[in-house]
Amino acid sequence: MKNKKTAIFAGIFAGMLNGLFGSGGGIVAVPLFKKSGLPQKEAQATVLFMMFILSAVSAGIYLYEGHLAFSDAAGFIPGGIFGGILSSVCFKKIKPALLRKIFGGFVTFSAAKMLWGIVSEWIS
Repeated sequence: MKNKKTAIFAGIFAGMLNGLFGSGGGIVAVPLFKKSGLPQKEAQATVLFMMFILSAVSAGIYLYEGHLAFSDAAGFIPGGIFGGILSSVCFKKIKPALLRKIFGGFVTFSAAKMLWGIVSEWIS
C-alpha cells in the first residue's frame, strides 16, 4: 500500500474483525488493497495470507486463554484443506471480473444473513 496510515488502519480493523468474529477482515482489506492499486486476484490472495497470519495469532491467544476447543475444530480441518486446494486451482481459471462479482455476492449474502439474525432477535 502506498499510504502507510491507511495500511495500519486497515490492518488494525481487519485484525479486530478477525479476532472478534473469526472472519470479516477480508471484507475491509480486499477493497482497500484494490484501492491502493492491486488487481482483484492479487488483492484477494494477499488478504488470504494476511488473514492466515491474523487467524494464527488470534487462535494462539484463544488457546492461551483456554477458549479454543481444538477437538471441535478437528473435524472441519480436512474439509478446509481440501476446499483451500480446490479453490486455489479454480482461482487460476476464474477471470477477475467474475471473481469480483463472486466476492461481492458473498459479502452481500453475509450481510443479509447477519441482518436477518438481528431482525429475528428483535422480533422474538
